[in-house]
Amino acid sequence: MTSSPTALAPGGEPPSHVSGRPVPWVAPLLYAAVLAGGLYYDAVGAVSPPPSGVAVFVAGLATLAGLEVLERRRYRVRTPKGPAAALAGARLILFVVVTAADPAGLSRALFVLLPFTAYFAFGRRVAVALAAVCLGLLVAWFSIAAPGWYVNAAYVSDLLMFVLGLVLAVSMAAVAVGEQESRTRLEHALDEVEESHTRLSRYAERVAELTAAEERNRVAREIHDSLGHHLTAAAVQMEKAEAFLDRDRPTAERALADARTSAARALEEVRHSVRALRGEAGPFRLSEALAELVRRLDGARSHVTLETAGDESGYDAAALRALYRAAQEALTNALRHAAAGRVTVSATCGDVEARLVVTDDGTGLPPGPWEERGVGLRGMRERVRLAGGAVAVTSEAGRGTTVTVTVPRRSAAGR
Repeated sequence: MTSSPTALAPGGEPPSHVSGRPVPWVAPLLYAAVLAGGLYYDAVGAVSPPPSGVAVFVAGLATLAGLEVLERRRYRVRTPKGPAAALAGARLILFVVVTAADPAGLSRALFVLLPFTAYFAFGRRVAVALAAVCLGLLVAWFSIAAPGWYVNAAYVSDLLMFVLGLVLAVSMAAVAVGEQESRTRLEHALDEVEESHTRLSRYAERVAELTAAEERNRVAREIHDSLGHHLTAAAVQMEKAEAFLDRDRPTAERALADARTSAARALEEVRHSVRALRGEAGPFRLSEALAELVRRLDGARSHVTLETAGDESGYDAAALRALYRAAQEALTNALRHAAAGRVTVSATCGDVEARLVVTDDGTGLPPGPWEERGVGLRGMRERVRLAGGAVAVTSEAGRGTTVTVTVPRRSAAGR
């Protein structure tokens, strides 16, 4: 919903959404005062007016009251300009009739209602113009009915009181329109606040859904990257133990011990994930983690070598951990799926970015986009992308695979 301005438009035109309804008690109160004053004058005056004049006087005021009721029932919010102009003309005629039939002269006060009601329908300029017209009519009436009226204090006093009534009527209309505009602005503001609250509620629900989805994806990556790799390491060590069981029992026993260590590491990874969720995780060293990973995976059927260089300071723990998880995934794919005999892991932390390269001599990846080759590769790409890095995979059937992962240094990423 878009709000529109509620101030008066140029030329004094009220905006279309302003209620445009005059203060409801002003006209009936004035009609009642004029009726009471006229009837009282008829009752106590020195000269009794003819009954026909009284009848015209009362009927005119009753017709004016009927017009008020009819307008309010027909136009509950705002009287359109066409009907408002017709009603103003009808009121002007009735004011003249009532004033002519009122010997007390109090009915002249009715004319102040013309600019008052016009302010709500047509704006300030039209109201001021009608006030001038009413003042001109009164001056013309005095000039016809009482030549030389301007030297008569009573007529001059009546004229000044009429001018004062016009000023008060226009001022009251301006205040009433301003109050209506303020109320309309407040209603629009409340509507906007309510709509904004509704939108925020929808956004909060959407954020909650996205957060839940992100958390599910993160947990899935953690399970695949940590538990899966440690179980792979345990399987490699058990294969090594099986291969050396008859030829070299001490080596087989060491392999079984390494398998138990891998299982313990899997449990430690679970505990580490819990501590990370609580904000209790300790510092992470990429070189140490890679050395331990390579030591566990270096077995009888494959040989894994590691090269590390550079300073890890200045890198986010999340970025370094993304490199570590990428190394886990690449090593698992090389040893479990590609049947690689030799795997080389190289990690370099430079001044601008850290680079991890894992190369194997395995069977390579099947033809097609590498991102579609399993959950692990998709998880690797998602994790590295969250760290602001990139993943590149080159592979050729029968000639091995090379996985290259880069993540930016903290200062470089912040520029």
